[in-house]
Amino acid sequence: MRPNGKSPLTPLAQEALEALARRLPDEGELTYEHAYAILKDEEDLERPAAEDIIGRLYMKGHLYEVERKLRLTDYGAE
Repeated sequence: MRPNGKSPLTPLAQEALEALARRLPDEGELTYEHAYAILKDEEDLERPAAEDIIGRLYMKGHLYEVERKLRLTDYGAE
């Protein structure tokens, strides 16, 4: 387990999380469409794969949703 208690990620999911963190706007949140576009640009993931990765990150507690926007859970503090 990682020190923060979250489940370990696959290498692809970790890379996707890092890509989202690098391109996170100053507001600290992303629309789903923006997140999919980032994963397309940075990781060459088409929409179905991007949706799957975002779902996995959400289920493992690395992302959460507020008013249909995604936020990273304590990622910037690591």
